[in-house]
Amino acid sequence: MLRVEACGVCHGENVAIEGHWPGVQYPRIPGHEVIGVIEKLGPEVSGWAVGQRVGVGWGGGHGQVTGLTVDGGYAEYMAAFTDALVVIPEGLSAVQAAPLMCAGVTTFTALRQSKARMGDVVAIQGIGGLGHLAIQYARRAGFRTVAISRGRQKEALARQLGPTNYIDTETQDVGQALKALGGAKVVIATAPNAKAIAAVVGGLAMDGEVVIVAGSGEKMELSPVQLLSRLSVRGWVAEEGARDIDATVRFSVLTGVEPLIELFPLEQATEAYARMMKADVRFRSVLKIS
Repeated sequence: MLRVEACGVCHGENVAIEGHWPGVQYPRIPGHEVIGVIEKLGPEVSGWAVGQRVGVGWGGGHGQVTGLTVDGGYAEYMAAFTDALVVIPEGLSAVQAAPLMCAGVTTFTALRQSKARMGDVVAIQGIGGLGHLAIQYARRAGFRTVAISRGRQKEALARQLGPTNYIDTETQDVGQALKALGGAKVVIATAPNAKAIAAVVGGLAMDGEVVIVAGSGEKMELSPVQLLSRLSVRGWVAEEGARDIDATVRFSVLTGVEPLIELFPLEQATEAYARMMKADVRFRSVLKIS
């Protein structure tokens, strides 16, 4: 049993809250970016201790999904399987750690499993809850990092995160701008806009790839000719097992990657969720519970 300290508010919550996942049994407590302290252990549990601060992500252990098939972290207390737990270092606060359980591990593993190698051009399409973390991970991993978004206001936000370059889609052709930089080996697409994602394909280097980590139901138009340079477009959803989350947390602490967050009390969970769904948060909503 965990005493919940903080829980991130993620777009993935909508599958339970809005009934998009068949077979969900209600009532169900959402929340899959959970940080808490172990309050009580089951009789056969070993290797864990009361008082340890731990995290739980989307993968809830034992084949369960946190906040979807089992109750999640929008609560003061939460039950969790030990195979889903990761230790949270003392130097990382609960509210800073929470978004790493899903947004962090998604973008970190997408980069780690991509074709990019140190020194390659890596572009991050979209500067939001996922994109602002992807920019930081890419920069600290040694990539020539390009932030792609719309408008000069977003440029000011992006520059705070340390990209090498910024492409303003209002004033620049994305494909041409990326080609002028030598072409992107990898584009991490974090904004669920089919037209914007399709636009970056023309800026890929030979054998480059677009990795989509957030999508929508829109159709995306691509010409087969665009793919003849051994280009690829694929999706990525992190398995978010404890091992991947642990690696994400360790890298984040080692390199100083920090999510930018807005805090809400548990009583304002509905407001935090609504603002997140309207993209009215810079950049992650987090419930501070205890």
